[in-house]
Amino acid sequence: MKFLSAETIMEKLAPVAEEQGVRICSVEFSGGDDPALTVYIDKEGGVDLDTCERFHNAIDAPLDELDPSFGQPYTLNVSSLGADRPFLTEEDFLSHIGRQVEVKLKAPVKGKKFYEGELVFYDGKIMRLKAGKETLTFEMSAVKKTSEAILFD
Repeated sequence: MKFLSAETIMEKLAPVAEEQGVRICSVEFSGGDDPALTVYIDKEGGVDLDTCERFHNAIDAPLDELDPSFGQPYTLNVSSLGADRPFLTEEDFLSHIGRQVEVKLKAPVKGKKFYEGELVFYDGKIMRLKAGKETLTFEMSAVKKTSEAILFD
């Protein structure tokens, strides 16, 4: 099944997101027997089920007008990215400077593909992570996924 581009859909929904006090993080399409369009959102303080429902209702009419599936039926989903959501934007990285993050690498560095530590620097090309007493520098092209560390008390 063919959908409009994620960028086109995000652009159309941006004013609605602003009105609702949320940020659209990404848009995903899935095909098969049950095609779906999933819009991932975030907001300061996190996203709960009520936020997802309100945003879902708010974007229903604009999406009908846009017709992102060229007249074909699909299921609309609105979701948070979850507790271990990957950082997708520069804002995601910059808002986590000084906080604990998890970094998964494409290839081992110093024998490991997973690091956890304090994000101390990010500029789009590299990130620096303070892991214990060591500060590590990773090129972003070597990073598979970065997410907020989930800390248990």
